[in-house]
Amino acid sequence: MKKLLLSSKSPRRAELLQQIGVPFEVISVDVPELRAEAEAPMDYVLRLACDKARAGAQAYADQSCPVLGADTIVECQGQVLEKPKDAAQGAQMLTLLSGNTHKVHTAIAVCEGDKQQADLVTSEVTFRVISPAEIAAYWQTGEPCDKAGGYGVQGFGGVFVSHLAGSYSGVMGLPVAQTQQLLNQFAIGCWQG
Repeated sequence: MKKLLLSSKSPRRAELLQQIGVPFEVISVDVPELRAEAEAPMDYVLRLACDKARAGAQAYADQSCPVLGADTIVECQGQVLEKPKDAAQGAQMLTLLSGNTHKVHTAIAVCEGDKQQADLVTSEVTFRVISPAEIAAYWQTGEPCDKAGGYGVQGFGGVFVSHLAGSYSGVMGLPVAQTQQLLNQFAIGCWQG
């Protein structure tokens, strides 16, 4: 059975791969997450996913396994929202998202040797109006600290979502339908483990 290497420390991505029965091993690579000036949000997230997959494939070339890289960003009113650096930035992000619809872009890429395939999934998420007290209390849960846009749809942050159009798992960080299709191209099937 062919094994996948996951070039991501995200526990959510690992959970989603386990959920669909894909055998994998988590690897660690260091890829700078810096957006180039004037780089479009979708180009940026796709580049990061490809960079992570390629870096993993190069670092673990001796294992001869496909490497999956992924990245997620939130885009709202022309701003790219990544992981908040502190409580003030987290509050700023959630205030921007409050009562608005935003886009969640998740890119996935698989690399094995010279072969690389990638896909991008965009979902639209609408938040109800969130009070400053709710924002402060949510930050105290610790959940927003490592999440793009400062919230987790699968956790406490789900109470802010009034509508979601697109891929729920994509908003979590790994669109499982598209991931399965990509992995099929590298002879890795689902429901194996």
